[in-house]
Amino acid sequence: MNWHAVKVIYINEMMRTFRTLAQSVASPVISTSLYFVVFGSAIGSRIESIDGVSYGAFLVPGLMMLSLLTQSISNASFGIYFPKFIGTIYEILSAPISHFEILLGYVGAAATKSLIIGTIILITASFFVELRIAHPVWMVSFFVLTCVTFSLLGFIIGIWADNFEKLQLVPLLVITPLVFLGGSFYSIDMLPPAWQTVSLFNPVLYLISGFRWSFFEISDVSVGWSLIAVIAFLLACLSVVGWMFKTGYKLKN
Repeated sequence: MNWHAVKVIYINEMMRTFRTLAQSVASPVISTSLYFVVFGSAIGSRIESIDGVSYGAFLVPGLMMLSLLTQSISNASFGIYFPKFIGTIYEILSAPISHFEILLGYVGAAATKSLIIGTIILITASFFVELRIAHPVWMVSFFVLTCVTFSLLGFIIGIWADNFEKLQLVPLLVITPLVFLGGSFYSIDMLPPAWQTVSLFNPVLYLISGFRWSFFEISDVSVGWSLIAVIAFLLACLSVVGWMFKTGYKLKN
């Protein structure tokens, strides 16, 4: 294992975050704070609690998941796309470093950024609502698995994208709607039976449900199914990345 090469890629990606601190960290934190002000005040005043949990606290896992998914994808996709855009990706591919080490450097940095942002959001949320974490180990597990998994998805998008517009295509048109329709701001038990069934086909529901269970021990689906869904998606992303490196898809030409 060429740890020196992994370290160089990792530090370079982390330094890029620190150079754009306002955009990388402040922006998602401010956006999440606005969600708390708008949804917590406007809607929270009409909904006292959901399954015994205050509506403001109920929002926290969903808002964290919204930021984690979008930031993980954004950080990882831009991280690998930019070397493609300026042509330095060929130097990386020809260097004495394996594909796994390249992946470890880029995805590790993207996941770290998302973990930092998620932690800051969690701390910010504690100023708005009273939080309790019933299962800290499960919370950290879902936290880390989600960041790594969607950083892998972002890495895939960064290789697939031909321009900067495509980098935003999946997060804006796919991920964000799935998060909003995946129980971020409500329990699917509040929906009509037909829409509850439709919601079960939304993969993001399982992520949010498992994450929320680690906080309040309430969930829309079994925590076991949530864990299975995260791991299955992680393995699927690893398989796609492996295929991309093996075939040189949009990397060698």
